[in-house]
Amino acid sequence: MMRYFICLSLILLPLVYNVEGLQIEPSPWKPIRNVQLGSYVEIGRFAIEEHNKQSEEILAFVKNVRGKEQYDNGLRYALIIATRNSDGVAKNYEAVVFERHVIDRVLESFKPI
Repeated sequence: MMRYFICLSLILLPLVYNVEGLQIEPSPWKPIRNVQLGSYVEIGRFAIEEHNKQSEEILAFVKNVRGKEQYDNGLRYALIIATRNSDGVAKNYEAVVFERHVIDRVLESFKPI
């Protein structure tokens, strides 16, 4: 009986270690089929708002062009976003947003393409 518990604990220990989020590998990136859905548009707008707060450049959200997502102890989105600056000049940017919960979002990167 004691051997049974030892074997079981040796099998379950690595699973518990991963469940607590200590060393979970991120999932592969997968394409987003429809980046025009409301939740993805909301994330794109969030990225623009955060960029505007962090820089002197003011951009307006036009639309999401394409994107991909990855699970990594939350969801990470990489979106290509069409924007316009204050002079009306259009430009695309890649924004990476990490989201643990709907209210816990972080703009990880924002760069021109």
